[in-house]
Amino acid sequence: MTEAPACPLCAADGGTLVWRGARLRVIRAQEAGFPAFYRVVWNAHVAEFSDLAEDEQAHCMRAVTLVEQALRQHLAPAKVNLAALGNMVPHLHWHVIARFEWDSHFPSPVWAAAQRNSPADQEAAVQALLPALESALRARLDGALAAA
Repeated sequence: MTEAPACPLCAADGGTLVWRGARLRVIRAQEAGFPAFYRVVWNAHVAEFSDLAEDEQAHCMRAVTLVEQALRQHLAPAKVNLAALGNMVPHLHWHVIARFEWDSHFPSPVWAAAQRNSPADQEAAVQALLPALESALRARLDGALAAA
């Protein structure tokens, strides 16, 4: 892994590690109000998706797809948001965020101003489902990406 100076995603996992492969890792971010906020982080320091070779792009998007599918299957969110911004950290990572009609920002982006408070009981209910979701996700990632 090529490390960039002062890059937090080179220096640490960037959240709770869910799965790590040779090319990428999946972490659960600690974003208040969004209990099912995941990131697919390319392990090597790369700023843009187009910097990856075609097989690497396919590998990365397969991981993003598997995370999205797990969120939909286990949480039944109103929507799953996908984003690759890199404005704050020039290290390729995809945000994969389960969104619910009750969340503080819905239907606006998670980076917009909050429209209301998120109900703590709803957030807790989602958090209670995360261990099963992450166990299933690890198995799917192992099956689809571990050898690549």
